[in-house]
Amino acid sequence: MKQFKKIIAAVLAVAMAASLGACRNGGAAASSAAASAANSAESGKMINIGVAQLLTHPAMDASLKGFQEGLASQGFEEGKNVTYDIQNAQGEQANCITIANTFANKKPDLILAIATPAAQAVAKVITDIPVMITAVTDPADAKLVASNEKPGGNVSGTSDKTPVKEQIEMLKEIVPDVKTVGIMYTSSETNSQLQAKWAKAACEELGLKYQEFTISNTNEIQQVAQSMVGKVQAVYIPTDNILASGMKNVAAVTNSAKLPLIVAEVGPVQNGGLCTVGINYEKLGYQTGLMAAKVLKGEAKPADMPIEYQTEYTVSYNSAVAKQLGITLPERILKGEDVSAAK
Repeated sequence: MKQFKKIIAAVLAVAMAASLGACRNGGAAASSAAASAANSAESGKMINIGVAQLLTHPAMDASLKGFQEGLASQGFEEGKNVTYDIQNAQGEQANCITIANTFANKKPDLILAIATPAAQAVAKVITDIPVMITAVTDPADAKLVASNEKPGGNVSGTSDKTPVKEQIEMLKEIVPDVKTVGIMYTSSETNSQLQAKWAKAACEELGLKYQEFTISNTNEIQQVAQSMVGKVQAVYIPTDNILASGMKNVAAVTNSAKLPLIVAEVGPVQNGGLCTVGINYEKLGYQTGLMAAKVLKGEAKPADMPIEYQTEYTVSYNSAVAKQLGITLPERILKGEDVSAAK
């Protein structure tokens, strides 16, 4: 028995050593790739950047636009010294994996991964190329980094963590007689699950009841939205990839039923949501671009770059929806001024 335990201990020791060695080698390889990119930037050679985007919708498109603008502000301009290989997974996880494998073979100087599923696919396959991520609520929770304070590998970037409690407080302010809030989200999205948890906690803290309404794909949006009617007095939707793409379908139901719809970011407000105090994805993308520029210049390594957050929140509302619902919004919302993010 003692001999057996010794064998097991020896096997575990070898496995741990191999794992640690792989992590070190991956970090070293990523640093080498970053150094190569920095040399290319200094020598005037073309920098190649791969983009893995989960799907097409306003928030992600804005993230990419902001990222390119952020890089351009630091001298990395498309067509001049940068080329972008933009790949869209069309919302399919299998496509995310295919894109990650494609970039593993092409070996661009840096990769931008937009949204958690795309980032997870890229991070799983690629350890020797610097990866910037954005539109990911909690990178550490998504197993993309060792910690948000010190990523420790080849991945860093920005979080799209939104002020969920403040959004629920906004809902209660607009609908003071609300008793039950409908929390609608995609059950398979890690980001949405996490924010739904925060929303439930905020409701409990504010003395509100809530009901969860989940979908697994776009085909369920209409039916689930209709199932909320008569059960709740207002609806909250966090940042959610599938629901963002189908927001007009949700809003068609909620607005017709006179249910105020509070959302987590600016894009869904434009597509039928009533209002939000949330992040601006173009600004978040710009912030990510500034981080990427530091990597490309050799000024920083992803391993040592803490995950960054939005420095201010944007207040946004849809006046046409407010009119349709017969709601007079508070003056502070009508001013629509950006507010500093809570520390």
